[in-house]
Amino acid sequence: MGLLPKHLRDNIVNVTISLVKTLQSIMSTFGKNKGMLNLSVTIDQESGFCFGVVYAIEMAEEILEEQGYLYCLGDIVHNDEEVERLKLKGLRIINHDEFKELKNERVLIRAHGEPPATYQIALENNIILMDASCPVVLKLQNRVKNSFDDQEKIYIYGKHGHAEVIGLQGQTNGDAVVFQDLKELDGVDLPSSFTLYSQTTKSTDKFYAIKDELISRGYKVKANDTICRQVSNRDNELKVFVKNYDKIVFVSGRKSSNGKILYDVCRQNNVNTYFVSSPEEISPTMFEAKDRVGICGATSTPMWLMEKVKSILIAY
Repeated sequence: MGLLPKHLRDNIVNVTISLVKTLQSIMSTFGKNKGMLNLSVTIDQESGFCFGVVYAIEMAEEILEEQGYLYCLGDIVHNDEEVERLKLKGLRIINHDEFKELKNERVLIRAHGEPPATYQIALENNIILMDASCPVVLKLQNRVKNSFDDQEKIYIYGKHGHAEVIGLQGQTNGDAVVFQDLKELDGVDLPSSFTLYSQTTKSTDKFYAIKDELISRGYKVKANDTICRQVSNRDNELKVFVKNYDKIVFVSGRKSSNGKILYDVCRQNNVNTYFVSSPEEISPTMFEAKDRVGICGATSTPMWLMEKVKSILIAY
């Protein structure tokens, strides 16, 4: 190199330095995606399907094994990944309009339950209903029906249009008033006394806060705590779980009402919480080297999906 002119020697040195830096950058990126983050990953073993969803899916799989196909009125669970898995086994998702046209078939009623009109249509169309309604939901439906028969004014704290809430309204011929937020009742002429129920997957704390606020406004409220304890207990369990990790990956379907509530619980107790509905939404840029990562999910999130997320994180 000593025989070369100085300007050429300088050019060669500069190019070499540039190539080394580029190679280092490539190796750094490559390493980050091939296990160099060395993440410690733990799945919350209390997360995953509630017993009502487990029952519905086990019933569906058993029939699919025997018959090869099965109609289901609405998504069997609010998780797209699990729904797609069951579709590949022969599950056929139909809506209520399609249900009305169906005859001489077997149809699964999912854990959310259905209004009385669904059972009447099934009777008229010779449809055999495979009823996987959650026992907690069925008990709530019965209590709402009894209140309606006693001519009580009924208010339901729940999500507008949610399958469970539609089933509850059906017990009152559509007379029950549904509200998602107390603000919806501001300026509304409410009766002096009424009965308050809740969708089974709502927040217990929020329900009692609503009850107390309505009482403070001078209303006589007969409050019925009908929230599923398997769901409500998850609040406190998650508050403890998420504090043990640098980052939290919360896995849930975006349609899941319970998922939104539990995600908020995680975020309030660990700001470094990411909501993902599928493994494709995860990126190594979310994490730092040697992060302790906790994985948890909604009561509609399958354990196999959280396991898949874990395997991806371990590979980073």
